[in-house]
Amino acid sequence: MEQIELFHVESPCRGICQSSNKGFCKGCLRSREERFHWHEMQNEDKRKVLILCKNRWQRLLKARQDRLAAETQASLPYGMQGEDGPDTEPPADLFKLE
Repeated sequence: MEQIELFHVESPCRGICQSSNKGFCKGCLRSREERFHWHEMQNEDKRKVLILCKNRWQRLLKARQDRLAAETQASLPYGMQGEDGPDTEPPADLFKLE
C-alpha cells in the first residue's frame, strides 16, 4: 500500500541562481536539469534531489576545509606544526577575566 503524501516538498532555491563552473547552482546546488524539472517531479524525486544537494554541500565544505588547512600548513614557518593554530582551543585561563 502506497503512503499518501501530506506535505509538499518546497524548492531549495535561495534566489541566487548562478551556475558554478561544474554546472551546479551556487545557491541551492541543484544541477541544471534538477532546477528545470523541479515542478514536474514527484515528492519522492524531490526528496532524492534534496539528499543529493546535501551531499554536494558536505563535499564542498570538506574541500574548502582541506584547502584552508593546506594553505595554513604551507604558510607556517619551517619546523612549526599546525597543532597550536587558531583552530585549536586556547588554554582555558588565557582569556579569563577576573
